[in-house]
Amino acid sequence: MSEIVQVNLGARSYSIVVERGALTKVGARLRALRVGSRAAVITSASILRLYGKAVIESLEEAGFTVTVVDVPDGESAKTLAIADHCWNALLTAGLDRTSTILALGGGAVGDLAGFVAGTYMRGANFVQLPTTVLAQVDASIGGKTAIDHPVVKNLIGVFYQPRLVLVDPTTAATLPDRDFRSGLAEIVKHGIVLDAMYFADLEASVADILAREGATLERIIGGSCRLKAGVIERDPEEKTELRFALNYGHTIGHALEAVTAFDRWTHGEAVALGIVTEARLATRLGIASEETADRQRRLLAAVGLPVSAAEVDVDAVVAAIRRDKKARDGRVPFVLAPEIGAFRVVYDVGTDDVRAVLATLG
Repeated sequence: MSEIVQVNLGARSYSIVVERGALTKVGARLRALRVGSRAAVITSASILRLYGKAVIESLEEAGFTVTVVDVPDGESAKTLAIADHCWNALLTAGLDRTSTILALGGGAVGDLAGFVAGTYMRGANFVQLPTTVLAQVDASIGGKTAIDHPVVKNLIGVFYQPRLVLVDPTTAATLPDRDFRSGLAEIVKHGIVLDAMYFADLEASVADILAREGATLERIIGGSCRLKAGVIERDPEEKTELRFALNYGHTIGHALEAVTAFDRWTHGEAVALGIVTEARLATRLGIASEETADRQRRLLAAVGLPVSAAEVDVDAVVAAIRRDKKARDGRVPFVLAPEIGAFRVVYDVGTDDVRAVLATLG
């Protein structure tokens, strides 16, 4: 049974369809959008082997001419050189502004393909087909697209909303254990800052989540999509502090990724460490109780995410935080949770406080 979450953004409104088997129906759903007959699927070879046949057959049965654009796995796809490779492939295949670019894969492929779609001929149709839990509940929703700069992750990008997001929870069954657990960090984040009842549901459902029980995943993933969509509707281009809520755990998490060249932790693992550290920062600043911080840490640990890390280069992490792209006039905002289900944006957090909580990771 499908769940359809509407993201109401006026002329840029779109639907998030959460449905087991959704990838086999992409052709019909895309045809319903009345787009042009040419489509390009941007994906990696590993994902193409798993899901390419179903997606391509569905598109071709619906009358689309399909081009496959192969890109590397993971963050290595998010470079200007790979974006150029994609633009060239689209041009060679004769795609125009009525054509559709589909991102089949995880968050990195979605970020790259969205950036390519948003800049190709000043904007072609874009559809997200996320195959990881992380992408399904986070990266595929909201229109934030980007490639990486060698120094700062996601520095070069545009806000470009998709026409459609198709979420097929059954893809979770093929994910390696580490990748599956990585996606759970964003799900936990949504509960912490947006919905206390959803967070409590996660606490009560740990065993079924880790068992990848179908109905549970559909409910949890659908709920996470609804929570993020609610934020996107009210702040589609991150112009207010509301959208900052989605960056909980990311100020420190992104810095941890950057100083380790994005190869020590998965994104979700880095976010989990960021959540633990920022929860302790809230306690240190008198914003939250120790129990609030402990509940976050316990749930992250229960779903198998890291809550400690040895050998963190505190100086390097602090320097990376100063380059955070959410900074305003040189002031870096920290999203902190005063209680489960709520958030507060705090500026001018002292460097000594940040250093102190980073030191606790070890």
